[in-house]
Amino acid sequence: MDDPRKTPIMNKELARLSIDVACIQETWLADSGSLMERDYTFFWQGLSQDEPRQYGVGFAVRKSLIATTETPSGGSLRILALRMKTSARFVNIISAYAPTLTSTPEAKDQFYEALQETLSGIPSSEGIYLLGDFNARVGTDWQAWPTCLGHFRFGRMNKNGQRLLELCCHHGLCITNSYFKCKELHKKSWRHPQSRHWYQLDLVITCYRRADLSGVLHTRSYYSADSDTDHSLVASKVRLKPRKIHHGKTTGRPCINACGTSDPVKAQNFVDSLQEKLRNQQPLAATQMPNGLTSVIYPLDPCLTNCHRN
Repeated sequence: MDDPRKTPIMNKELARLSIDVACIQETWLADSGSLMERDYTFFWQGLSQDEPRQYGVGFAVRKSLIATTETPSGGSLRILALRMKTSARFVNIISAYAPTLTSTPEAKDQFYEALQETLSGIPSSEGIYLLGDFNARVGTDWQAWPTCLGHFRFGRMNKNGQRLLELCCHHGLCITNSYFKCKELHKKSWRHPQSRHWYQLDLVITCYRRADLSGVLHTRSYYSADSDTDHSLVASKVRLKPRKIHHGKTTGRPCINACGTSDPVKAQNFVDSLQEKLRNQQPLAATQMPNGLTSVIYPLDPCLTNCHRN
């Protein structure tokens, strides 16, 4: 998403697939900001304008949910959190972009330390949904990681996957991609440019608590999405109900009942009351008109409004 003009295409694809909240990685946009499209509002976090544009993460939130979400702030170019109000509690959605396998150990340590700090700062009473490109293969050994992996994974684990699973075990998180039986094609999201092998690097992670894990209905890849990237869209269907926001009604203008003008008696009473009030009122200003007439401005009296309503 290095060009903001790509957001209309993303808006169209997200609306077509009925996505409410999307986590975006590799935005390559400077600073932090937001951009409104027809159906979604886009948020992003990156480096300053003077620094090289690297990585970057963000969100696309459906406009109908903006009132229930807190504007993301205080993130980094690899981690950004969004807090949403639901009918039951607050839910934290984290967009993450982990270093690749060839990155330095220092970069990986820095990322996981920042992610550890972000997760530790979330109260245990609030829900967590961690989404993004983790550049990690977690493998199929669900017996060694019973609280993190389900029975429907594929491939071998790499070093990045080891780090991610250790983090999940520490915070009681599970990788929902491995909990649903689906076609092999829908378990993969990225193909290596040289070996042409498919891998699942984009994951949806949530808490292992029953309220969170049972709320995830399905997670799979979608190859039909036009996302202009070498990664396929990974979508998760989650049972969440946003909190209803009630807005106070603005006070309207006073209503005038004109039905009484058909009654000659009421009409004459209104004219008499108006003339009497104008005789007793002191004018605020008087303006001489070109035709010799004088325009006089009188202060508004609540009694006159009551007369209109009779």
